[in-house]
Amino acid sequence: MATIVTFQAHPDDESITVGGSLRKAADAGHRVVLVVATNGELGEIPEGLLAEGETLVERRAAETRAAADILGVKRLEFLGYKDSGMMGWEQNSAPGSFWTASVEEAAAKLAAILVEERADVITFDDDNGGYGHPDHIQVHRVGRRAAELAGTPRVYQHTSNREESVARWRRYAEETGAEIPDLDTAEFGKPGALLTARVDVHEYVEAKRAAMRAHRSQIPEDSWFLAMPDKHFAETFGTEWFIREGQGPGITETDLMAGLA
Repeated sequence: MATIVTFQAHPDDESITVGGSLRKAADAGHRVVLVVATNGELGEIPEGLLAEGETLVERRAAETRAAADILGVKRLEFLGYKDSGMMGWEQNSAPGSFWTASVEEAAAKLAAILVEERADVITFDDDNGGYGHPDHIQVHRVGRRAAELAGTPRVYQHTSNREESVARWRRYAEETGAEIPDLDTAEFGKPGALLTARVDVHEYVEAKRAAMRAHRSQIPEDSWFLAMPDKHFAETFGTEWFIREGQGPGITETDLMAGLA
């Protein structure tokens, strides 16, 4: 049994970016660990969702625990930093925000978990945070440094295939008339030529969708994620993409845990 640790910026990111790969690893008998950098307090608060006296941080933590159970996560840790909001928001510079955190300090916290878990694999965001989000960019910086400190042997950046992912979303919109987010394709994901791992998770898309659904505060049933017909959801979310440190460019792997006992 090997151990994979995924480091994510906010509650719900794990389900969207690597949910299928986590469930795949868990079903193969590997230990799965999820570490979340921020509490996600700047997320949406749907009217009437929170119970009396309940905070969004409490709700999102509970949602993450539920999603983690669905994905086979055996250990869930929050580093406790404040959500930094989108790039350019005043919250970027707020005391305690993840964007302003010391990379060395945050990396030491994450590295301690990696060492304790004897992690074989770590995943974290690409250097642009997937789409330019400050917390995701910081996850890349902290994750990479933590992997160095801990000596984690397999290091992957989770990302999107810029050409394929955008093409699939647009095809879904054209075929169904659905509205999708207005993407800056020059900032989204990475060009396919830079990717090194393509993981087919079609077998796990039901678990991935259920994990997204667990994040009810941020991914409501009528969101474009969950409103997709099964066919389009599987086509859009049935492949997960990564860049492995020291490999490629070009696809060289189809399983993050290949060869690990």
